Amino acid sequence: MILMKDIVRDGHPSLRKKTTEMNFPLSEEDQKLASDLLEYVINSQNDEMVEKYNLRPGIGIAAPQVNAEKRMFALHLTDEEDNIVSFVAINPKIISHSVEKTYITAGEGCLSVDEVIEGYVPRYSRITATGFLSDGTPFKKRLKGLTAIAFQHELDHLNGIMFYDHINKINPYAEIPDAVAYDRS
Repeated sequence: MILMKDIVRDGHPSLRKKTTEMNFPLSEEDQKLASDLLEYVINSQNDEMVEKYNLRPGIGIAAPQVNAEKRMFALHLTDEEDNIVSFVAINPKIISHSVEKTYITAGEGCLSVDEVIEGYVPRYSRITATGFLSDGTPFKKRLKGLTAIAFQHELDHLNGIMFYDHINKINPYAEIPDAVAYDRS
């Protein structure tokens, strides 16, 4: 089980490395990592588990955040239609995206970043993503809102990009052209 002590923090070299594509079938070790990543985000949303294991709540976690140079991440969240979105993405790609941008009004957070970094993080409002599930099944998903934002945040981790790299350095709360605010409250 992944605990907070297993999650590398900002400044760790693995967070700035671009991961390479994974091969199928996944090794037992990679299957376990996929399962552990998903288990972490599920557990981190369970108040009892958070308290028992001192977990920081999250909706996504990428392999580089546990010092694994693997092209995979896990998401677990509820979308705008109250559907649970819960999967591990292997070798994910965004194949198309909207012109319209979005951002979370309260800003983004990250399990690897202990401090609050203020500012708007521009993301695409809607994306079409492809990749593979851990059993090798290909997927193609159309995502919007928080699910699209989370997918892009985790995909950035696989490319050595941190969310705060997208924040306007001069004016963190500068208006983002063609963007619709996403309010998580």
